[in-house]
Amino acid sequence: MKKTLLLNMLLLFCMGVFAQNSQQAMKVLNKTAAVVGRKGGAQADFTVSGKKTGTQTGTIAIKGNMFQARTKKAIIWYNGKTQWSYLKMTNEVNISTPNEAKRMSMNPYTFISMYKNGYNLSMTTKGGNYVVHMVAQNKKRSVPEAYITISKSYKPSVVRMRQGNDWTTIYVNNFVAKNQPNSKFSFNAKDFPKADVIDLR
Repeated sequence: MKKTLLLNMLLLFCMGVFAQNSQQAMKVLNKTAAVVGRKGGAQADFTVSGKKTGTQTGTIAIKGNMFQARTKKAIIWYNGKTQWSYLKMTNEVNISTPNEAKRMSMNPYTFISMYKNGYNLSMTTKGGNYVVHMVAQNKKRSVPEAYITISKSYKPSVVRMRQGNDWTTIYVNNFVAKNQPNSKFSFNAKDFPKADVIDLR
């Protein structure tokens, strides 16, 4: 009887600690989303590394859930619904409607519009940073798991996301607040008159 009571008390304590930890993770992500998702926009440098992507470096401009990413091989525009990917080598533009995983592989800040719905959150600290662990409640979600490393000034520095058994890591630095025009996030055919446009939607 005493053993059962002790186990129940331990279980309740663990549940309470987990709930508190989850709330703390949510607070950190809320503050991070406020910094990253400022109304006027922002920009940063990034390096993405993964089995499917290889290693690429580039710059990104963001505003809300819109982004424009530039690497040596490509330019990607996303206006919140449609994505245009310009491949420099082939002079092609592919038009698509990307899922969360595809958006996140080029925009490390996609998590700011994901974490509030359908994820269990937990958090640890490492080297003076917060490390938030996101685990999808629906295992079939395109990003079933992610780790976000966030500084005490609420700027993300590393985003690790899992797709199937493969992990992609995105390192972010030189984040600065900078107002961005909405036109920056849509492909303008006039700038690429000779490009072959392929609609994959």
